[in-house]
Amino acid sequence: MKAYLMFRDHDFDASAKLPENADALMQDLELDILLNAMSGDDKHIYEISKTAILTSLSNIKEILYRQELLKDALANRRMIRELYAIATEAIESKRRNWYGIYTIYPGAVLHSAARMIEMYLPFLAHLRQLADNAAGFQSEGFTRFFSMIRSELDDEYFDIVKDHLKYVEFKEGTLISATLGEGLESQHHILRKSKNFGRSWLQRVFQPRVASYSFSISPRDEAGARSLGELKDRGLNFGANALAQAADHIESFFKMLLAEIAFYVGCLNVREKLETLGESICFPVPKPEGSLGDEFTGLYNICLSLHTGQKTVGSDIRACGKNPVIITGVNEGGKSTFLRSVGVAQLMMQCGMFVSAVSFSADIASGVFTHYRRKEDRTMQSGKFDEELARMETIANQLHPDALILFNESFASTNEREGSEIAMQIVRALVERGVRTYFVTHLYTFASSFEKFANSRPLLLRTESHTDAHCTFRIVEGAPSQRSHGEYLYRRVFGESKETSIRNKSSMESDNATCVEAH
Repeated sequence: MKAYLMFRDHDFDASAKLPENADALMQDLELDILLNAMSGDDKHIYEISKTAILTSLSNIKEILYRQELLKDALANRRMIRELYAIATEAIESKRRNWYGIYTIYPGAVLHSAARMIEMYLPFLAHLRQLADNAAGFQSEGFTRFFSMIRSELDDEYFDIVKDHLKYVEFKEGTLISATLGEGLESQHHILRKSKNFGRSWLQRVFQPRVASYSFSISPRDEAGARSLGELKDRGLNFGANALAQAADHIESFFKMLLAEIAFYVGCLNVREKLETLGESICFPVPKPEGSLGDEFTGLYNICLSLHTGQKTVGSDIRACGKNPVIITGVNEGGKSTFLRSVGVAQLMMQCGMFVSAVSFSADIASGVFTHYRRKEDRTMQSGKFDEELARMETIANQLHPDALILFNESFASTNEREGSEIAMQIVRALVERGVRTYFVTHLYTFASSFEKFANSRPLLLRTESHTDAHCTFRIVEGAPSQRSHGEYLYRRVFGESKETSIRNKSSMESDNATCVEAH
């Protein structure tokens, strides 16, 4: 049996190798907040969700397949959680109650496997009961899964399994057939089912008697008992192996079901948290690589909403056919938050999740990368600017066309002229290689240079205009500004009133006039 709840034609690899930049993504995009919300203190869901998000899908059909499964999960939340509970309890039951140890002896192997299958039977029966009531599922994946459960775990299956488990207790002894080989040694040992098994005492009494031969071994004949045991093990060998494989198959099925359904339970957990905050979600529309089709409305940073427990401001952006996207504006105006929302949404889309937006459409990325500011190197082995360049070199060695890279105030640790020149050269090279680039910056020379760069079609964004008492935190289209917003920041820090500001402004104008006159 195969669940196939993450992929159409193969199992989900819960131990898949994460990308080399996984730690940077976790840190820069604050993915730990999202994963904690998904897990709800369940370490298994946390690890599965982390693997699913960071090992992005690159095939649109696979993304849509998983989206349909998630839509079904959202519409049938109770049954999804019950599926997870069944798989969890099955695995935990073995850990708590099963003490059998597989050995090299066929008799011990057979007994151990029989006890394991017997332990799993109630959970298989519960799965069958759940599948009989799964009329509300519409997706290809869940429809096939429940159909498989009903087909393979029918009433006849349970009757046959119980019958076999009862027989391998060998209450009436073990019946083994064999033939004689060279040197009169027995060979071709086969475990047989006793004719008396399953018959009533009345049937046994009136059945025709068959002539047979028997022998007995003295209780003190250790060599004879050993030889008889070896003979019995030869007969049990094939049956023991078959039963052990069946037990392993059932166990691996529950483990895979637990891994694959954990992802959907994590999605349910975070969706329910967003519902309490009144946040919207949508199922994104993935586009082929290289189409430059980024377009979204109401995009917000899901990690910020989950962290603060409050509804977050979203932004509407249309970047179709535009690359790079340059974001400028005042500090604490929402630039970095917007950048994170783009990166997190891209990863959520490419793992088959919903996205934190009213609508979202973007290209499939061959990889998602971040180049964010870092703190000073306390070991003093290199300067901040050297560290930025070294990290950029590492990223460049991993980049492929159609990748997505997010810069957050990179190369600002040097002066304006040098930082702008380095940023211009790097971004232009990335654009020419077809790498989608989002860049948050205060480097005006760098940001304004793309208005005149003939080989690019940039989208210039900025923080929405501030008022005296309110900051919108929205990102809108707009050319880079040279204004530092110092007056606004001064009022935020020192609480200066509007009248005082006007007086100070008049005083400054008067002082400037005096300076001009004196000059």
